[in-house]
Amino acid sequence: MFVRIGNTPRDYAWGSTTAIAGLLGTEPSGGPEAELWLGAHPGSPARVLDPALAGGAQDLAAWERTSDLPYLLKVLAAAGPLSLQAHPSPEQARAGFERENAAGLAPDSPERNYKDPFHKPELIFALSDPFEALCGFRDPEESRQAFERLAAATPGGAVLAGFARTLVGEPGAVLRRATEWLLGEDPEVDLLVAEVVRAARALPDDRDADTVRMLDEAFPGDPGIVLALLLNRATLRPGQVLYLPAGNIHAYLRGLGIELMAASDNVLRGGLTRKRIDVPELVSVLDFTPIEATPLAPEHPAAGVETFRTDVPDFALEHIVVDDGGPTTVRLPGTAIALVTDGEVELSGANDTVTLARGESAVVVDETELTASGHGTVFVAHPNS
Repeated sequence: MFVRIGNTPRDYAWGSTTAIAGLLGTEPSGGPEAELWLGAHPGSPARVLDPALAGGAQDLAAWERTSDLPYLLKVLAAAGPLSLQAHPSPEQARAGFERENAAGLAPDSPERNYKDPFHKPELIFALSDPFEALCGFRDPEESRQAFERLAAATPGGAVLAGFARTLVGEPGAVLRRATEWLLGEDPEVDLLVAEVVRAARALPDDRDADTVRMLDEAFPGDPGIVLALLLNRATLRPGQVLYLPAGNIHAYLRGLGIELMAASDNVLRGGLTRKRIDVPELVSVLDFTPIEATPLAPEHPAAGVETFRTDVPDFALEHIVVDDGGPTTVRLPGTAIALVTDGEVELSGANDTVTLARGESAVVVDETELTASGHGTVFVAHPNS
C-alpha cells in the first residue's frame, strides 16, 4: 500500500533559501528552508495527501499504522553552521527522561535535556559538492599542532600558546578536560577565542583557520569556535555518507543532504548556539575517544542500489537509481518512506503501485518488497534488519 505524503520545510535561520526547492522542483518560500521532515515525529509530521487512504488521518502521527515510526527522514539544507551537539544512547536517554520527569520538569521546560526516552543516532547522505561537517574528536596531537600554527601566526597569543601546551597526555582525558574548560565560562576562554580568531585571519590558506573564520562569522565570540578545532572536519562528496552515533559531537557546517535519524528530539548542545548548554550532562554523554571521520561504506544488494546500514535497528537507507537497465527490487523489513529526487519512478509492491515524480514522496505500508522502475533516483528509509 502506497500513501502519498508531503510537508512544508522548517524555516530555521541557518537554512538555505534555494537548495531544497532546487532539489525537489518546488517554489521557494522566500525565506530559509532548513529541513523537510518526512515521518511521524510530532514536531512536524508529514501530511497525508489522501486522508481517505489512511482512515481519515491528516498526518502520519495521527494514523495508527505509522504513528510509531522509529525513524525520521529529512532533506537538510544548511547555508551556515548548526550548533555543536551530541545525542544520548538508549540507556542514557531513558534514564535522563525518567530523572527529569521525577524532578517535575514540564515537557516544554527550558531546563529539560531529554524530551523523550529515545536515542538519536543519525546519518547524512551528501547531495551537494561539498557537504561539510564537524564530526567527533580528533587526535589531540593534531589539534595541538593546529593551535601552535595559529600561535605562530600572530604576535602575542600567550593564552593560545598556553592552551596548545595543555593538549598533551592520554587523549580521552585531555579532550574531556579541554571541553569542560572551554564550556565552563572561565573569563580566560574569551581571551583564547579572541586570540584564535585574530590568528586565523593571518592564515588564509590553513584549513583550521578557515574553520575558525567560518564559525566566527556565524557565532562571534562563541567558545565553540575553539572547541571545533578539537574535532574532525569532514568534507563529503555527493553520494558519501557520514554516520553520527550516540556520543559523537558534531555540527553540520554547510551543504545539502538526505538525513535519516531515530525519531527523537534529544539534543545536548556544546557551543555555536545561543541556547542553553548543560555542560555536566553533555560531558556525561560525549564519547571522547578520537576517531577518523570516514564515510560509511554501502552494501550493493542489486544493480543501481546502495544500502547504508548502521549499528542501530531504527533505520537503514536505500539509494536507488533506475534507468534503462530495468527494474530493481529491495526488501522492506517494515514500513518505509520513499522520496524521489530526480526523474520519475514507479514503485510497485505485491499489493499496490504508485508513480512518483521529482519532489514527491509516499509512505509504504504492508509491503515486504519494493520494485523501482522508470528513470530517476529514489531514497527509501526503513527499519534496519
